[in-house]
Amino acid sequence: MARPSITTHRLFVDHPLQAGASIELTRDQANYLFNVLRLEAGAGLLVFNGVDGEWQAQMTGGFKRAPGLSVMSQTRAQSMNADITYCFAPLKSARLDYLMQKGVEMGASRMVPVLTRRTQATRFNAGRARANMIEAAEQCEILALPELAAEVKLDRLLADWDLDRALIFCDEAAAHLDPIATLRRVTAKRFGLLIGPEGGFDEEERQNILALPQTVVLSLGPRILRADTAAVVALTLIQAVVGDIANAGGK
Repeated sequence: MARPSITTHRLFVDHPLQAGASIELTRDQANYLFNVLRLEAGAGLLVFNGVDGEWQAQMTGGFKRAPGLSVMSQTRAQSMNADITYCFAPLKSARLDYLMQKGVEMGASRMVPVLTRRTQATRFNAGRARANMIEAAEQCEILALPELAAEVKLDRLLADWDLDRALIFCDEAAAHLDPIATLRRVTAKRFGLLIGPEGGFDEEERQNILALPQTVVLSLGPRILRADTAAVVALTLIQAVVGDIANAGGK
């Protein structure tokens, strides 16, 4: 099936997708399409919902008169991300926006905000986080939107960790060993990545993480990285060694 041009606009919709389906646009979506992009009834765009793949759709109605979409034909079948749970200590404002976007772009399947003793963000805005996730998926031709979990304290995260899921821990105090060789030795098929807050974990938290049998200590080299930078580097390494980059997977 011919793929529409990459310049075609894409829209995430919370609606089942199939040929002939009609979708009522939210006010924000209608405003974006009709007033911001200045599209008109009859204009084509791509839609996805994270479940049913990507579909060609056509705009119907107008901004003030029954704004909607008519679903036509599928352009891509649904694909799933590698099984990577990305656990992060929430950062402040723009850096958190960046973190959420990059988690989506790098193919995390689940994102978990983790409260630690040094977490500086006093409130995690789940609505804003999800909006950033959706925007990243729309812009980067991604089909699978990660699950966004509720906030959890670090001790609860560790206590409930799956027995068969490796926990990749980027420890600043770790010996500078080859991270690719480290990941190649992991036998688990499911992965988690834990990135700490500004200032890192305190020593008691660090020891609790290291005590978990599923923990795999990963060195990111001799430089001290900011939390959002460390996340991108670590996710890239995981995807390159055991994820969809290594396996030539799709979005």
